[in-house]
Amino acid sequence: MGYYSLRLCAGGGAFEAVPAPRLTLDLRRVKGTLESHGVSVVDARVMLIAQLQREVTLSRDGRVLIKTKDSAEAAAIFEHLQGILGLPSVEK
Repeated sequence: MGYYSLRLCAGGGAFEAVPAPRLTLDLRRVKGTLESHGVSVVDARVMLIAQLQREVTLSRDGRVLIKTKDSAEAAAIFEHLQGILGLPSVEK
């Protein structure tokens, strides 16, 4: 199991990481973990919006949206999230 891609979204304003197979994130636990690491989080019930170096949206199904056009920055932010949340790796 892992994230099968970290790709630029169709609109070009963000990168998306999609897990394969789908995950089920416990958003309450994720919010608590992020906040315990000093990350500001907005709970939108079906997703969380976290403020790291850029805005990051985490969906209940495991999708992660990172609002940047820079692939290296997106990868670094995703790696940081992996360290905090224990998310699976992106498959190369």
